[in-house]
Amino acid sequence: METRLIRIGHSPDPDDAFMFYALAKERLDTGRFRFQHILEAIDTLNRWALKGRLEVTALSVHAYTYVADRYILLPHGASIGRNYGPIIVAKRRLDPAELRGKRIAVPGTMTTAFLTLRLYLSEFQVVEVPFDQVFDAVDRGEADAGLVIHEGQLTFESGGFTKLVDLGAWWYEQTALPLPLGANAIRKDLGEPCCLEVSNYLQASIDYGLAHRQQALDYAIQFGRGMEATLADRFVGMYVNEDTRACIQESRQGLEHLFNMAWEQGVITTRIRPEFLPG
Repeated sequence: METRLIRIGHSPDPDDAFMFYALAKERLDTGRFRFQHILEAIDTLNRWALKGRLEVTALSVHAYTYVADRYILLPHGASIGRNYGPIIVAKRRLDPAELRGKRIAVPGTMTTAFLTLRLYLSEFQVVEVPFDQVFDAVDRGEADAGLVIHEGQLTFESGGFTKLVDLGAWWYEQTALPLPLGANAIRKDLGEPCCLEVSNYLQASIDYGLAHRQQALDYAIQFGRGMEATLADRFVGMYVNEDTRACIQESRQGLEHLFNMAWEQGVITTRIRPEFLPG
């Protein structure tokens, strides 16, 4: 049987590492498929998706609106914020109303964090930096506030920052829906039979990690950029859970509502209805 290589792009973060532990450490029999893991920052993966560079990729759901012709969403692997999500931080307490017109450091304009910020605050100056330099940009005075994703949502206080707004909590107050932030997607040109086979292995990897949580966590913590174990455990729990095992109807409604609101407010230029692979 001919081996088929599938390249999977995901972030070098504990949650993604946890999700793909079983595949990365070859805990599963993957038949004719061989999986190669490509670890890059989410903004890089978003931009690669524009060119269809990888067969399977993690991506921001905001980025999906630009690649829906090329990729289909997998029915598992999503990062969902339930009354929590990306946060806006500053070095001093500001009233959120004072953010209007201010310079805000953002971790890429294709991230869902940026999309949600645009819905929350229509007028601000964009200072685009890599996600791991948001705090530094605020510290250096290059930005008045920063939009924080990944583990920074939990570690901001140790750097002397103050949380001004939790955009996931704001979204929930507005909609009573979860906020889909990231997803896994597969290239349509692989053909549906191949897509379904690969999807099953990815589903099995998520299930394996959740069933062998400590093993998967021990592997994932090396991607925590110095995060101590209890914090890494908490972070993984936020974004790898039952919502990751299956993107349920409520989460899909949140995604549709996010896209509709973004289109109505002119943040995205095409009205997108998310398309999921069966599963």
